[in-house]
Amino acid sequence: MSKLHFSLVSPERELFSDDVDQVVVPGATGQFGALALHAATMSVVQAGVVRIIDGANERRIYVGGGMADVTPTGITLLAEDAVDLAKIDRDALGRDLADAREDLRDARDEARKATAQKAVTRLEAILAAA
Repeated sequence: MSKLHFSLVSPERELFSDDVDQVVVPGATGQFGALALHAATMSVVQAGVVRIIDGANERRIYVGGGMADVTPTGITLLAEDAVDLAKIDRDALGRDLADAREDLRDARDEARKATAQKAVTRLEAILAAA
């Protein structure tokens, strides 16, 4: 099977860059898989889990949305937010979620409520995916 090059870049850093067999992306209209020689396309990426498949190995990375550029030789995903699920500390994540929920309860204005709700939603999604 031919390989395709996959790069996943978040605002902080490049999280992944290597040749792989397949990448499954949470696209705006549903999940799609990219293999070598895939037709060129661009897609909005929804929050969800990107699955990177290489042989019998699978790596899962949570992304908080972004854009994917697919070509016949590779895929570049520019993520708004990305977390490698293999590196999640579930206890620390649970504490962060409890703190975010407390911030939401304590928020006194709409801007702070919106910020706190966004944090709660993000942390719940990561915890569910992990």
